[in-house]
Amino acid sequence: MRNLVLPLLLMATVATAMAAAYAKHHSRKLFIQLQELESQRDAMNVEWGQLQLEQSTHTTHGKVETAARKRLVIQIPDPEQVMILRP
Repeated sequence: MRNLVLPLLLMATVATAMAAAYAKHHSRKLFIQLQELESQRDAMNVEWGQLQLEQSTHTTHGKVETAARKRLVIQIPDPEQVMILRP
């Protein structure tokens, strides 16, 4: 009986040590992946901020009016062409 317990305990110890090493290795790989994803997230947040800033500059009143004048050939009507309607 004693001759059987010692090898079993040795095998259990080796298996536990290997499992702990595998768990640590897996944990490190996941941590590296997490850092890469956080880096990508930060880069995307920077790009999102730049796009929001760009959008806000493109949607100012002056830009919209200039684009409308160029693309749609919109002109301000002459005062004679303006008709004011009142209820």
